[in-house]
This record gives sequence, C-alpha cells and structure tokens, in this order.
Amino acid sequence: MSSHTGETAEAEASPAGPPAAGGGVRRVLGRLGSPAVRTRLGTLAGVVILAVLFWRLGTGAFVDGVRRVDAATLAAALGIGLVTTVFSAWRWALVARGVGIRLPFGAAVADYYRALFLNAALPGGVLGDVHRAVRHGQDAGDLGRGVRAVVLERTAGQLALFAAGGAVLLTMPSPVRDQMRAAAPLAGLGLVGACAVVLALRMNRAPSGRKPGAVRGMLGEARQTLCSRTTAPGVVVSSVIVLAGYVAMFVLAADVAGAGASVTELLPLALLALLAMSLPLNVGGWGPREGVAAWAFGAAGLGAGRGLTVAVVYGVLSLAASLPGAVVLVARWYATTRDRRAADPEQLAEEARPLEEAHPRPLAPSTSVPVVRIPAQLSEVRSEKYAPKESARLARSSLPFSAVPSEGRPMTPESV
Repeated sequence: MSSHTGETAEAEASPAGPPAAGGGVRRVLGRLGSPAVRTRLGTLAGVVILAVLFWRLGTGAFVDGVRRVDAATLAAALGIGLVTTVFSAWRWALVARGVGIRLPFGAAVADYYRALFLNAALPGGVLGDVHRAVRHGQDAGDLGRGVRAVVLERTAGQLALFAAGGAVLLTMPSPVRDQMRAAAPLAGLGLVGACAVVLALRMNRAPSGRKPGAVRGMLGEARQTLCSRTTAPGVVVSSVIVLAGYVAMFVLAADVAGAGASVTELLPLALLALLAMSLPLNVGGWGPREGVAAWAFGAAGLGAGRGLTVAVVYGVLSLAASLPGAVVLVARWYATTRDRRAADPEQLAEEARPLEEAHPRPLAPSTSVPVVRIPAQLSEVRSEKYAPKESARLARSSLPFSAVPSEGRPMTPESV
C-alpha cells in the first residue's frame, strides 16, 4: 500500500514541475526588471565606465579638471544653473496645469532645485525626479497625476534634446556625421512605418476591451498636455532655453579646461555628451558623459584626455549649480520638524507618556522634596504632644562635640 501511495504521489507531483520552474523564471525576470535592480545595474555600469577611463587615461585628467575650477567659474555656473532651473520649473508648472493639478511657480523652482541636487548626489541620477513626483502628487492629493506630470515634463526635455541633436549631428561636422547621415534614411522609414501602423490601428480599431484604457488615457493626456495651444508654446520655449543653458555650461567647461575649440566645433560634441547623459547608466550623472566626451574629442582631433577633462569640469559645475537644492532640502526639513513639534504638543506628550511610564526617570540628587505647610495650631499641639523628654534632651546634649555643658562643668578637651 505504501508503494502505491508513493507512485500516486509521484504521478501527482510530476505535472507540477514545469509550471513551478516557469514561475521561478518569471519571478527572477520580474526582480531583474524592478526599478531598484535597474538602478543598481545602471550604477554598476557607470562605475565600470569610470574604472575603464581611469585605467586607460589615468587620474590626471580628473585631477586637472577639478583644479581648474575657480570662484569666477563657479559664479558663472550658478548663474547658468539659475536660468535653466527657473525655466525647467516653469515647464513643469505648465505640464502640471495641463494634467489638471496646481503647482505654484515658487514651489516648483524650490522643488526642482532640490531634485537636481538629489540627482547629482545620489546614484542613478533620477532619484530626485522620483522624489519630486511623489511629493508633488501627495501634496496635490493625486499621486498618479503628480507622477505623470514629472514624466511628461522630463519627456518634453528629452524630445527637445533628441530633435536638436539630430539636426545638429546631421548638418554640422562631427565624429558621427557620416554615420548619422547613413542611418537617417532608415530611421525616417522606420518612423513613417510606425506612424502608418498606428494610423491603420486607429482606422480599424478593435473593440475597446482589447486596448487597455490606461494606455489610451495616458496617450490622450500626453497629447493634450504637450500639444495643446495653451501649454505647447511655453513647453517649447522653456525646453529650448534649458537646452541652450546646458550647451552654454559645456562651452564654459571647455573654455576652463583649455580645449581651444570654437563654439561651432564644440556644439556637436556637447550634444553628444548630453545625449550620453540621458542614458540611465551613471553614478549621479557620471559615467557615459565622460566616456563619450573622451571618445568624441579624440575622434575630433582634440585629444581624449582633454575631452575627459572637459567632462569632469562640466560635472563639477553642474554639481555647483545644484547646490541651492541642498539649502532647500535643509530648510524644508527644518520647517517640517518645527511644524510637527508645534502642531499638537498634547499629542506629543501623550506619545511620550507611555515611554516615561515604562522607563521612569530616577530622581536627581538635586531634586528638592516639596514642603508641606502645617497650620500653627496643629504645630503647637503636635510640638507639645511629641516634644522630646528631658532625659532624651540631656542624652543628646551629652554627645561628643556638644556645645551644651554636661553636669554643670565647662566644656574642655579633657571632658570630650
């Protein structure tokens, strides 16, 4: 009977093997696709790129780039950063209004500064944007719209970068102009084909149940936000100014590093470095930017080491331009802590009372005992009733070092 039971158990367990293995593979792939794992992999890729640059070019370019930055350069970087941050915050406010939530302009500037500082200080380069998306969504009472506003705002900036980069790299001399011109027809045909497929799907649309409503709503919201008459002009103008500010920062870094190239020569190289910065494979923005700058400057005949120095100076200036975000971060933390303490003192006292009851504080040596005042009549009665007897008084007075004479004799050292 036991063998029959074992065979039955094997027969029942054998079909369950493959689904379990498939489920394990799906779980592993799901974990690899999680945002935390992607951030760690991107950070690891940035570290590998920097390690390769250290190995091939040495540390002299890094040290030289940091050494060349002076006070005047930092002041110029703060000014350029102010312009780009203000117009980025304006673009964010426009997009937020387009998705139906309110975002004051002053709060947008402060939050954008804080996000830039967190992006530069933390691995991944996007944690600051995630923070401002969640924070704004919570403040507005709609987390989904807050996140979509930040995603659409960043998408608008990336679209402006891709459009300007494509136009410049196709028309101006650069290390990749021949490759860009060769790939442009294929990219154009692919774009036309994608548009034709989308148009065919819209003309022969299947029942609404087959297409997720969330995707339709997201695409409609993006079209209404970025392409409407009320928000599109502001989004385009702000994106162009922000991109011009980034290019100006790169030209300033090249001038500080002593590249000795004109703005016309630096423009394609700057856009290549900015396109590399958009890749999620960096450590606070460091990694692909330095690698692409070293390769592009080397291919343009300006020297790979010089390109690496320019990228390092650009990274230092970008970090300096985001430092007001640290001030905003500390000020917001202090204000939140102060408001929490002043909001409800009774609630804070009730929260602290169980801890005091569980761990009572010992009395300090200097703690004074409260004095109880006794009425005069009671004190007289008690003093008469409980007054010490004569024998006890005499006994106390005859103690050593007493000042009362004993047996009618004067107090002398011999009597003691």
